[in-house]
Amino acid sequence: MTKEKKKRSKTGKILIVCGAVFFGLFALLTCGLAVYVMKGKRQTLDEAMKWQSEHYDTSFYVPLEKTDYTVNSFDGYELHVQLLKNPRPTDKYIIISHGHTDNRYGSLKYVKMYLELGFNCIIYDLRGHGENERTFTTYGIREGQDIAELVKDTRKRYPKISQLGLHGESLGAASTAASMKYRPEVDFAVADCGFADIDNVLRGAVGKGHLPSFFVDLANLGSTVLYHCSFGDMRPVDSLDDCKVPFLFIHGAQDDFIDPENSRRMSERLAGYSEVHLIEGAKHANSVLTDPVNYRRYVEGFLGRL
Repeated sequence: MTKEKKKRSKTGKILIVCGAVFFGLFALLTCGLAVYVMKGKRQTLDEAMKWQSEHYDTSFYVPLEKTDYTVNSFDGYELHVQLLKNPRPTDKYIIISHGHTDNRYGSLKYVKMYLELGFNCIIYDLRGHGENERTFTTYGIREGQDIAELVKDTRKRYPKISQLGLHGESLGAASTAASMKYRPEVDFAVADCGFADIDNVLRGAVGKGHLPSFFVDLANLGSTVLYHCSFGDMRPVDSLDDCKVPFLFIHGAQDDFIDPENSRRMSERLAGYSEVHLIEGAKHANSVLTDPVNYRRYVEGFLGRL
């Protein structure tokens, strides 16, 4: 073999090795970003309760009559649920959905208000959270179906219901909106700091972190390959067309994670009655703790107008 051929052969091998390394790093980054977005770390029940107790008075929860049960969702996935019975007899119920990485104890910040407003409260662990089997989050695709199944179960389990509502925070709010695709038999919904689509949230987050926006595209590619879910399908706002369920949207005016514009966008897509209220001084998922008086005023006023 001539020196020139040897040189070309060596160069070719180097290019192959470099290409393999580049592809490997690309695949690793793509999959890593997808796993981070779709799975991430979840709080344990103890961690969640500790956080709640450090930020507001949770003593009301201890004496409540509680019933724990599970509900099999549309695909057989088991959801862990807890009924918190109102000390005063009532036939009104509300299903409360917590935010991403949290669990059912994250819903307690809303429970006291709804108990005082005369509701029995149903709290549960969203898919992949709390006591449920670990799985990835689909940002409303499967979670919305889960809520629709919870509504069916609630109607069957407690047949004498005069009013049934939904309340969601962040991912729970987005999932509440997404559930409207399945026309759940509910009388109203409250969505606190939900997102209209996950893409705008992720792009906003990488921008604030001074990271390149194509990281979102890589995460989307990884999600499509690993989990068969595209960010383009994670659009709760698209489930609101022709929806006539009355909606109350609440959003922290200073939310720098999910822009309040998301709530406005969802409100505009609804065919029925809706309200949008911003809580001044409140950041993400903190409105009810920042201004509990106005928060309750908005909810109570909304319910009074139904």
